[in-house]
Amino acid sequence: MDVLAVVVGVLLMGLGVVTAAVPGIPGTALAYAGILLIAWSDGFARIGVWTLVGLGAIAVIGSVIDNVAGLFGARYAGASGWGVLGAAVGGLLGLVFGLLGAVVGTAVGGILVEYVRNPDFRRAARAGAGSLLGFIVGAIAKSLLTIVMVVLALYALFS
Repeated sequence: MDVLAVVVGVLLMGLGVVTAAVPGIPGTALAYAGILLIAWSDGFARIGVWTLVGLGAIAVIGSVIDNVAGLFGARYAGASGWGVLGAAVGGLLGLVFGLLGAVVGTAVGGILVEYVRNPDFRRAARAGAGSLLGFIVGAIAKSLLTIVMVVLALYALFS
């Protein structure tokens, strides 16, 4: 095993787990890159190709969930398509201000666009709350899937 590759791989996995819940940082992809590097360092003897395919599928699922959960939360709370779009745009614009900006931007974007479309503040507030809840659920799900991916890789590595 190439010691440098293993050290960098472990650092990438750790960084991926720590940043998985942060929007705009591909924590799941970082963790997967670390797993790939560790697998490559020993010629894919311990972490094989099929394990990597399975872990890659988990990484993709985690990323997809993270990217659409806020939108589904808004829709579930009764937001129109415009409200869902507002939540998405608000979340993206909020990224400029970091994690808190993305969280608040998702809710505010959903509320504002829904309210402009239909000036019923109660409905607009529900849309914003649904966006926020979906965002939080998506971040938790992505974080948990990233942890599962790393644990499975470590199991394959040490079993």
